[in-house]
Amino acid sequence: RTSGPPSPVLGPRVLRFVQSALDRRGGVQTSVVDPRVLALPLLEKPHFAYAPSRVPDNLRELHEVLSAADAYVMVTPEYNHAPSPGLLNVLNHFGSSVFSFKPSAIVSYSAGQWGGTRAALALRPILSELGCLPVSAMCHIPKAQEALDADGAVTGDEQAVARWDAYADRCFSQLEWWSAAAKSHRQRIDPATGSPPFLAAPSQRNAPG
Repeated sequence: RTSGPPSPVLGPRVLRFVQSALDRRGGVQTSVVDPRVLALPLLEKPHFAYAPSRVPDNLRELHEVLSAADAYVMVTPEYNHAPSPGLLNVLNHFGSSVFSFKPSAIVSYSAGQWGGTRAALALRPILSELGCLPVSAMCHIPKAQEALDADGAVTGDEQAVARWDAYADRCFSQLEWWSAAAKSHRQRIDPATGSPPFLAAPSQRNAPG
């Protein structure tokens, strides 16, 4: 969303914090998919339901970005104990073949004391179903308006900065490790050989009988 409450809107500063943490690792190229900028309509027809020649340009371009990624960082606030509707709307426009066999990490935040933990937990099974299994370490940012300034920098003294850096690094080091491992294995063995994507109907996933 683009206005509060809370005010100021906290998403941009959390994004800058995440980008800084990833840049600090070196050699990481990032693409930002911001639901506020994309302004996708509420889901009526997902990408995979279109004939290839009829995919709308915005979905085609987003599909290319998501397909090219080796890993994903999902950043979400908490709405009614659930992840961001904007984020879910983006994810629901695509099938698991886009995300599968790649890792993901979850960063959640809130203006309150829980840091979006309930939204993060609700997001884990969604990412698992899409095939981009989330790493075990998550990054939760409570009272984001106090923890981070408008530029995404940690407020407080050097010790506070060091604690937040180490906290984020734990999450992103796991993501980087699994990303490298999954990419290496995908280059050796096509995962679709043993686990082909469903292309006809949801009933393809049904048990025999």
